[in-house]
Amino acid sequence: MEKLISGIQQIGIGVPNVYEAWKWYKENFGMDIRIFEDNTVAELMLPYTGGKPQKRHAALAMNISGGGGFEIWQYSERVPQAPEFEIQMGDLGINIAKIKSPDAKKAYDDFKSRKVHILGDFYDDHFFVKDLYGNIFQVISDDNWFKKTGKLTGAIAGAIVGVTNIENSLKVYSDILGYTKIVSDKTAVFDDLKYLPGGNKKFRRVLLKSESEPSGSFSRLLGRSYIELIQAVDREPRKIFENRYWGDLGFIHICYDISGMESLKQDCQSKGFPFTVDSSVKHNKDNSFDMGEAAGHFSYIEDPDGTLIEFVETHKVPILKKYGWYLNLKKRDPKKPLPNWMLNALALNKVKF
Repeated sequence: MEKLISGIQQIGIGVPNVYEAWKWYKENFGMDIRIFEDNTVAELMLPYTGGKPQKRHAALAMNISGGGGFEIWQYSERVPQAPEFEIQMGDLGINIAKIKSPDAKKAYDDFKSRKVHILGDFYDDHFFVKDLYGNIFQVISDDNWFKKTGKLTGAIAGAIVGVTNIENSLKVYSDILGYTKIVSDKTAVFDDLKYLPGGNKKFRRVLLKSESEPSGSFSRLLGRSYIELIQAVDREPRKIFENRYWGDLGFIHICYDISGMESLKQDCQSKGFPFTVDSSVKHNKDNSFDMGEAAGHFSYIEDPDGTLIEFVETHKVPILKKYGWYLNLKKRDPKKPLPNWMLNALALNKVKF
């Protein structure tokens, strides 16, 4: 089966308290759909968890309006560590998560009226906001939606990633992930960044998107996405997860919904970015990795600066777990989008807190 990357499934966010974080993301970004919740051991991430399995509590939350989800992630038996330094714009890793909005100015006015921590002003079609833990989100205007719900934001529409060399990073973000269209490429001191930590310096920013519309089972829900690479021009950046574990506080990975894992594995290997984690070593008799309420095949690569990119080929996902309704994707054409009624059924898993 050929590789197919359908879109950003989720961005992982390490937090100190899953439910406290989830409540904030529900109230401010409409993340009120529980896709799965799991309180088990992360046993395959040993290269990134100190060489031993770590118990954790994780939940995948989504917004039925459209966009990728949040994997809200908390260590259960160790205190998650914050960076030893204040993260500056251009540091290596995921600096900012992008959130889509049907009207970013209206969202800005609403956030401001509710005294949510906004950084700076409204710029053209976007603004920046901080969550409870200092993670920064860029709310952008977008017209690509699965469903009009009246919410002022949808969910994940991309990320701003700090890199040391943009041309080198394109080997992953363009050649593997398919963001081949350059929307903009500018080097300057940017007004919209000046209220962000370290944002008053000179950067090169390259905004990328795919030249084609996304396809695949969940493509209508996930929608299109953007990757913005940011390179510090006049300082040496630091690694955001320097001396820390995957799952510690902050944005821990970008995860893509894919099909054709074996073809993807060969593609990554041939381009010099082999899988560093591959769940196939622990697959069950159905050739899936059991993730509690869901099942599939997952893997990781690193970009040239060590930022983690996850790939998930979903095999089973709960629609209405209480009645034993699970969607088996192994029996479907991976190129064919799921019907709207089936995606809408995910809203039956709405959280109440």
